[in-house]
Amino acid sequence: MNVKMHTLLALAPLLLAAPALASKPQSSNPKSAAPLSEAERYARRCQGRAPDRSGTPQGTMLWGMKGSWGPQADSNERRSVVVSVDLGALRKTEAPVQSLRLEQGRLVASPESSTGLVGTVLLGTSSEGKPVEVAFCGVEPAPEDPHMSWYRIEAWNPVAQEWENPCVASGSVPDPRVLAVGGVWDASGARKDAPGKLTLACEMGVITKCIRWGYKPWASRDGQSLAELHQACTRMARADYCGNGKSHTHEGTLIDMYDRQGVLSATTESSPGWDLSRVSFEAAWAPDGATCLARIRDGRALETLLQECPGRFRLGAAVDLGQGDRCTLQREGLNPGTPLLRNRSYTSRNSATPPAPGK
Repeated sequence: MNVKMHTLLALAPLLLAAPALASKPQSSNPKSAAPLSEAERYARRCQGRAPDRSGTPQGTMLWGMKGSWGPQADSNERRSVVVSVDLGALRKTEAPVQSLRLEQGRLVASPESSTGLVGTVLLGTSSEGKPVEVAFCGVEPAPEDPHMSWYRIEAWNPVAQEWENPCVASGSVPDPRVLAVGGVWDASGARKDAPGKLTLACEMGVITKCIRWGYKPWASRDGQSLAELHQACTRMARADYCGNGKSHTHEGTLIDMYDRQGVLSATTESSPGWDLSRVSFEAAWAPDGATCLARIRDGRALETLLQECPGRFRLGAAVDLGQGDRCTLQREGLNPGTPLLRNRSYTSRNSATPPAPGK
Protein backbone atom coordinates (compact mmCIF):
# COMPACT_ATOMS: atom_id res chain seq x y z
CA MET A 1 0.00 0.00 0.00
CA ASN A 2 1.25 3.47 -0.83
CA VAL A 3 2.67 5.00 2.35
CA LYS A 4 0.59 8.13 1.71
CA MET A 5 -2.60 6.12 1.94
CA HIS A 6 -3.65 6.17 5.55
CA THR A 7 -6.49 4.25 7.11
CA LEU A 8 -7.00 6.34 10.19
CA LEU A 9 -8.34 4.53 13.20
CA ALA A 10 -9.49 7.79 14.69
CA LEU A 11 -12.51 6.87 16.68
CA ALA A 12 -11.80 3.47 18.14
CA PRO A 13 -10.98 3.35 21.86
CA LEU A 14 -10.74 0.27 24.02
CA LEU A 15 -13.16 0.04 26.91
CA LEU A 16 -11.08 -1.09 29.81
CA ALA A 17 -11.78 -3.79 32.32
CA ALA A 18 -10.72 -3.41 35.96
CA PRO A 19 -7.50 -1.41 35.82
CA ALA A 20 -4.19 -3.07 36.48
CA LEU A 21 -2.65 0.27 37.42
CA ALA A 22 -5.15 2.39 39.26
CA SER A 23 -4.79 5.94 40.43
CA LYS A 24 -5.15 6.78 44.10
CA PRO A 25 -8.75 6.12 45.17
CA GLN A 26 -10.82 9.23 45.68
CA SER A 27 -12.62 9.91 48.88
CA SER A 28 -16.30 9.02 48.96
CA ASN A 29 -16.78 12.61 50.06
CA PRO A 30 -14.92 14.68 47.42
CA LYS A 31 -15.21 17.82 49.55
CA SER A 32 -13.44 16.33 52.55
CA ALA A 33 -9.86 17.08 51.44
CA ALA A 34 -8.42 19.93 53.49
CA PRO A 35 -6.99 22.89 51.54
CA LEU A 36 -3.21 23.04 51.40
CA SER A 37 -0.94 26.05 51.68
CA GLU A 38 0.65 27.35 48.50
CA ALA A 39 4.07 26.00 49.51
CA GLU A 40 2.62 22.55 50.25
CA ARG A 41 0.66 22.54 47.00
CA TYR A 42 3.66 23.32 44.79
CA ALA A 43 5.87 20.85 46.68
CA ARG A 44 3.54 18.03 45.63
CA ARG A 45 3.67 18.67 41.87
CA CYS A 46 5.29 16.19 39.44
CA GLN A 47 5.55 13.31 41.93
CA GLY A 48 4.97 10.57 39.39
CA ARG A 49 1.71 9.03 40.60
CA ALA A 50 0.23 5.98 38.92
CA PRO A 51 -1.74 6.99 35.81
CA ASP A 52 -5.52 7.11 35.70
CA ARG A 53 -6.73 4.26 33.47
CA SER A 54 -10.43 5.13 33.33
CA GLY A 55 -12.25 3.88 30.23
CA THR A 56 -13.78 7.15 29.07
CA PRO A 57 -14.64 6.73 25.36
CA GLN A 58 -12.59 8.65 22.84
CA GLY A 59 -13.70 9.89 19.46
CA THR A 60 -15.94 12.67 20.75
CA MET A 61 -13.23 14.54 22.67
CA LEU A 62 -11.83 17.82 21.37
CA TRP A 63 -9.17 18.55 24.00
CA GLY A 64 -8.83 14.96 25.27
CA MET A 65 -9.17 16.11 28.89
CA LYS A 66 -11.52 15.24 31.71
CA GLY A 67 -14.71 17.26 31.78
CA SER A 68 -14.70 17.82 35.52
CA TRP A 69 -12.82 17.02 38.73
CA GLY A 70 -15.67 15.02 40.26
CA PRO A 71 -15.35 11.31 41.14
CA GLN A 72 -17.61 10.36 38.23
CA ALA A 73 -16.51 10.70 34.59
CA ASP A 74 -18.04 13.74 32.90
CA SER A 75 -19.47 12.71 29.52
CA ASN A 76 -20.12 16.28 28.37
CA GLU A 77 -17.89 16.56 25.29
CA ARG A 78 -18.03 20.36 25.40
CA ARG A 79 -16.37 20.60 28.82
CA SER A 80 -12.73 20.37 29.86
CA VAL A 81 -10.90 20.98 33.12
CA VAL A 82 -8.27 22.91 31.10
CA VAL A 83 -9.03 24.66 27.80
CA SER A 84 -6.12 27.12 27.72
CA VAL A 85 -3.05 28.33 29.60
CA ASP A 86 -1.64 31.84 29.85
CA LEU A 87 2.05 32.08 28.99
CA GLY A 88 2.29 35.35 30.87
CA ALA A 89 0.93 33.91 34.12
CA LEU A 90 3.92 32.12 35.66
CA ARG A 91 2.77 30.94 39.08
CA LYS A 92 5.89 28.98 39.95
CA THR A 93 9.12 28.46 38.04
CA GLU A 94 12.66 27.30 38.50
CA ALA A 95 15.31 30.05 38.18
CA PRO A 96 16.33 31.52 35.84
CA VAL A 97 13.18 31.04 33.68
CA GLN A 98 11.34 34.35 33.49
CA SER A 99 9.06 33.89 30.47
CA LEU A 100 7.86 31.37 27.90
CA ARG A 101 6.98 31.64 24.23
CA LEU A 102 5.53 29.24 21.67
CA GLU A 103 7.61 28.50 18.57
CA GLN A 104 5.68 26.32 16.14
CA GLY A 105 4.96 23.18 18.20
CA ARG A 106 7.21 23.70 21.21
CA LEU A 107 7.65 26.03 24.17
CA VAL A 108 10.87 27.96 24.62
CA ALA A 109 12.03 29.33 27.98
CA SER A 110 13.74 32.69 28.29
CA PRO A 111 16.44 32.82 29.43
CA GLU A 112 17.32 29.22 28.69
CA SER A 113 17.46 26.91 31.70
CA SER A 114 19.34 23.65 32.22
CA THR A 115 16.15 22.16 33.69
CA GLY A 116 13.95 23.48 30.87
CA LEU A 117 10.30 23.77 31.78
CA VAL A 118 10.21 21.05 34.43
CA GLY A 119 8.61 22.37 37.58
CA THR A 120 7.09 25.44 35.89
CA VAL A 121 3.48 26.17 36.87
CA LEU A 122 1.22 28.24 34.62
CA LEU A 123 -2.26 29.56 35.23
CA GLY A 124 -4.89 28.03 32.99
CA THR A 125 -8.65 28.28 32.50
CA SER A 126 -11.34 25.60 32.47
CA SER A 127 -14.31 25.48 30.10
CA GLU A 128 -16.36 26.99 32.93
CA GLY A 129 -13.99 29.95 33.12
CA LYS A 130 -12.44 28.87 36.42
CA PRO A 131 -8.70 29.25 37.06
CA VAL A 132 -6.60 26.09 37.19
CA GLU A 133 -2.87 25.63 37.81
CA VAL A 134 -0.93 23.48 35.36
CA ALA A 135 2.55 22.09 36.13
CA PHE A 136 5.03 20.90 33.50
CA CYS A 137 6.60 17.66 34.68
CA GLY A 138 8.54 16.48 31.64
CA VAL A 139 9.53 17.35 28.08
CA GLU A 140 10.16 14.90 25.25
CA PRO A 141 11.34 16.05 21.81
CA ALA A 142 9.07 14.62 19.12
CA PRO A 143 11.18 12.26 16.96
CA GLU A 144 8.92 12.86 13.97
CA ASP A 145 9.30 16.66 14.02
CA PRO A 146 12.17 18.75 15.44
CA HIS A 147 9.79 21.70 15.78
CA MET A 148 7.45 19.82 18.13
CA SER A 149 7.74 18.58 21.73
CA TRP A 150 5.59 16.35 23.92
CA TYR A 151 4.90 17.54 27.47
CA ARG A 152 3.86 15.65 30.57
CA ILE A 153 1.67 17.83 32.74
CA GLU A 154 -0.29 17.78 35.96
CA ALA A 155 -3.14 20.06 36.97
CA TRP A 156 -4.19 20.93 40.50
CA ASN A 157 -7.43 19.13 41.39
CA PRO A 158 -9.17 21.42 43.89
CA VAL A 159 -11.64 18.69 44.86
CA ALA A 160 -9.14 15.97 45.77
CA GLN A 161 -6.47 18.55 46.74
CA GLU A 162 -3.77 16.86 44.67
CA TRP A 163 -1.94 17.11 41.35
CA GLU A 164 -3.03 14.75 38.60
CA ASN A 165 -2.77 14.23 34.86
CA PRO A 166 -5.90 15.92 33.46
CA CYS A 167 -5.79 13.93 30.21
CA VAL A 168 -8.15 11.02 29.60
CA ALA A 169 -6.24 7.74 29.42
CA SER A 170 -6.81 4.54 27.46
CA GLY A 171 -5.46 1.01 27.49
CA SER A 172 -2.83 1.82 24.88
CA VAL A 173 -2.06 5.30 26.29
CA PRO A 174 -2.18 4.98 30.10
CA ASP A 175 -0.26 8.20 30.80
CA PRO A 176 -1.17 10.67 28.03
CA ARG A 177 1.05 13.59 27.06
CA VAL A 178 0.10 16.94 25.55
CA LEU A 179 1.12 19.12 22.64
CA ALA A 180 1.34 22.91 22.90
CA VAL A 181 -0.88 24.38 20.16
CA GLY A 182 -1.45 28.03 19.35
CA GLY A 183 -4.98 29.36 19.75
CA VAL A 184 -7.90 28.52 22.01
CA TRP A 185 -10.92 26.31 21.22
CA ASP A 186 -14.34 27.07 22.71
CA ALA A 187 -17.24 24.75 23.52
CA SER A 188 -18.56 24.99 19.94
CA GLY A 189 -15.26 23.62 18.64
CA ALA A 190 -14.26 26.94 17.09
CA ARG A 191 -10.62 28.01 17.27
CA LYS A 192 -9.69 31.62 17.99
CA ASP A 193 -6.35 33.40 18.19
CA ALA A 194 -5.66 34.55 21.73
CA PRO A 195 -2.39 36.46 22.16
CA GLY A 196 -0.34 35.05 25.02
CA LYS A 197 -2.55 31.96 25.39
CA LEU A 198 -2.38 28.46 23.99
CA THR A 199 -3.99 25.05 24.19
CA LEU A 200 -2.44 22.00 25.84
CA ALA A 201 -4.01 19.25 23.76
CA CYS A 202 -3.95 15.67 25.09
CA GLU A 203 -3.10 12.60 23.03
CA MET A 204 -6.67 11.24 23.05
CA GLY A 205 -8.24 14.46 21.76
CA VAL A 206 -8.72 15.28 18.09
CA ILE A 207 -6.67 18.52 18.23
CA THR A 208 -3.61 16.33 18.78
CA LYS A 209 -4.75 13.49 16.53
CA CYS A 210 -5.12 15.81 13.54
CA ILE A 211 -1.58 17.09 14.12
CA ARG A 212 -0.23 13.55 14.23
CA TRP A 213 -2.05 12.76 10.98
CA GLY A 214 -0.08 15.53 9.28
CA TYR A 215 -2.23 18.64 9.71
CA LYS A 216 0.14 20.79 11.76
CA PRO A 217 -1.46 24.24 12.08
CA TRP A 218 1.93 25.99 12.26
CA ALA A 219 3.15 24.29 9.05
CA SER A 220 2.49 24.92 5.37
CA ARG A 221 2.43 22.90 2.16
CA ASP A 222 3.24 24.41 -1.24
CA GLY A 223 3.08 27.84 0.35
CA GLN A 224 -0.37 27.29 1.89
CA SER A 225 -0.92 27.21 5.64
CA LEU A 226 -2.34 24.01 7.12
CA ALA A 227 -4.16 25.86 9.91
CA GLU A 228 -7.61 25.74 8.29
CA LEU A 229 -7.08 22.14 7.20
CA HIS A 230 -6.25 21.23 10.80
CA GLN A 231 -9.43 22.93 12.01
CA ALA A 232 -11.50 21.11 9.36
CA CYS A 233 -9.91 17.87 10.57
CA THR A 234 -11.08 18.49 14.15
CA ARG A 235 -14.65 18.82 12.84
CA MET A 236 -14.34 15.70 10.71
CA ALA A 237 -12.77 13.53 13.41
CA ARG A 238 -15.66 14.23 15.80
CA ALA A 239 -18.34 14.19 13.07
CA ASP A 240 -19.29 17.74 14.08
CA TYR A 241 -21.41 18.42 11.01
CA CYS A 242 -23.20 21.51 12.29
CA GLY A 243 -20.04 23.18 13.57
CA ASN A 244 -21.60 23.60 17.01
CA GLY A 245 -19.36 21.25 18.99
CA LYS A 246 -21.81 18.32 18.96
CA SER A 247 -20.33 14.98 17.94
CA HIS A 248 -22.20 12.38 15.85
CA THR A 249 -20.00 9.32 16.10
CA HIS A 250 -19.63 6.06 17.95
CA GLU A 251 -16.40 4.77 19.34
CA GLY A 252 -14.89 2.08 17.18
CA THR A 253 -15.76 3.66 13.82
CA LEU A 254 -12.99 3.51 11.24
CA ILE A 255 -12.46 6.55 9.02
CA ASP A 256 -10.29 7.39 6.03
CA MET A 257 -9.55 11.01 5.11
CA TYR A 258 -8.04 12.79 2.13
CA ASP A 259 -7.55 16.47 1.45
CA ARG A 260 -7.29 19.05 -1.30
CA GLN A 261 -3.69 19.97 -0.47
CA GLY A 262 -2.39 16.42 -0.85
CA VAL A 263 -1.24 15.82 2.73
CA LEU A 264 -3.25 12.57 2.83
CA SER A 265 -4.64 10.54 -0.07
CA ALA A 266 -7.63 8.23 -0.13
CA THR A 267 -6.93 4.59 0.63
CA THR A 268 -7.46 2.55 -2.53
CA GLU A 269 -6.57 -0.96 -1.35
CA SER A 270 -8.09 -3.20 1.28
CA SER A 271 -6.03 -4.41 4.22
CA PRO A 272 -6.71 -6.56 7.31
CA GLY A 273 -7.96 -3.45 9.12
CA TRP A 274 -9.73 -1.72 6.25
CA ASP A 275 -12.28 -3.46 4.00
CA LEU A 276 -13.15 -1.27 1.03
CA SER A 277 -16.33 -3.27 0.38
CA ARG A 278 -17.74 -1.93 3.66
CA VAL A 279 -16.73 1.69 3.12
CA SER A 280 -18.66 4.59 1.64
CA PHE A 281 -18.33 8.36 1.34
CA GLU A 282 -19.56 10.27 4.38
CA ALA A 283 -18.98 14.04 4.14
CA ALA A 284 -16.90 16.97 2.91
CA TRP A 285 -15.52 19.45 5.44
CA ALA A 286 -14.62 23.09 6.05
CA PRO A 287 -13.19 24.63 9.25
CA ASP A 288 -16.70 25.35 10.56
CA GLY A 289 -18.23 21.94 9.86
CA ALA A 290 -19.52 19.86 6.95
CA THR A 291 -20.18 21.37 3.53
CA CYS A 292 -22.19 18.40 2.28
CA LEU A 293 -23.07 14.92 3.48
CA ALA A 294 -24.06 11.55 2.12
CA ARG A 295 -24.92 10.11 5.55
CA ILE A 296 -24.41 10.56 9.28
CA ARG A 297 -21.67 8.49 10.85
CA ASP A 298 -23.69 7.26 13.84
CA GLY A 299 -26.49 5.97 11.61
CA ARG A 300 -29.14 8.62 12.18
CA ALA A 301 -31.21 9.96 9.28
CA LEU A 302 -29.89 12.98 7.41
CA GLU A 303 -33.07 14.87 8.23
CA THR A 304 -32.08 15.03 11.89
CA LEU A 305 -29.44 17.64 11.00
CA LEU A 306 -32.11 19.86 9.48
CA GLN A 307 -33.61 20.06 12.96
CA GLU A 308 -30.34 20.28 14.88
CA CYS A 309 -28.97 23.20 12.86
CA PRO A 310 -31.94 24.77 11.03
CA GLY A 311 -31.13 26.86 7.98
CA ARG A 312 -27.65 25.39 7.59
CA PHE A 313 -28.36 22.49 5.21
CA ARG A 314 -30.85 21.58 2.50
CA LEU A 315 -31.68 18.27 0.84
CA GLY A 316 -31.27 18.31 -2.92
CA ALA A 317 -30.10 16.42 -5.95
CA ALA A 318 -26.91 14.44 -5.54
CA VAL A 319 -23.70 16.42 -6.08
CA ASP A 320 -20.73 14.61 -7.60
CA LEU A 321 -17.45 15.63 -5.89
CA GLY A 322 -15.30 13.25 -7.90
CA GLN A 323 -13.61 9.97 -6.94
CA GLY A 324 -17.06 8.43 -6.58
CA ASP A 325 -18.03 10.78 -3.72
CA ARG A 326 -21.63 11.99 -3.93
CA CYS A 327 -23.64 13.90 -1.33
CA THR A 328 -27.28 15.01 -1.04
CA LEU A 329 -27.39 17.20 2.09
CA GLN A 330 -25.72 20.48 1.16
CA ARG A 331 -24.74 23.70 2.94
CA GLU A 332 -26.93 26.66 2.06
CA GLY A 333 -25.09 29.31 0.05
CA LEU A 334 -21.85 27.33 -0.17
CA ASN A 335 -20.35 25.49 -3.12
CA PRO A 336 -20.07 21.86 -1.95
CA GLY A 337 -17.47 21.13 -4.60
CA THR A 338 -14.63 23.02 -2.89
CA PRO A 339 -14.13 21.37 0.53
CA LEU A 340 -10.76 21.27 2.26
CA LEU A 341 -11.20 17.69 3.42
CA ARG A 342 -13.33 14.63 2.70
CA ASN A 343 -13.77 11.32 4.47
CA ARG A 344 -15.15 7.83 4.09
CA SER A 345 -16.10 5.46 6.86
CA TYR A 346 -17.70 2.12 7.60
CA THR A 347 -21.42 2.31 7.03
CA SER A 348 -22.42 0.03 9.90
CA ARG A 349 -21.77 0.80 13.54
CA ASN A 350 -21.42 -2.90 14.30
CA SER A 351 -18.88 -3.49 11.55
CA ALA A 352 -16.14 -1.35 13.10
CA THR A 353 -12.85 -3.05 13.90
CA PRO A 354 -10.81 -2.27 17.02
CA PRO A 355 -7.62 -0.29 16.40
CA ALA A 356 -4.10 -1.59 16.59
CA PRO A 357 -2.27 -0.54 19.77
CA GLY A 358 -1.03 3.01 19.64
CA LYS A 359 -3.32 4.18 16.87
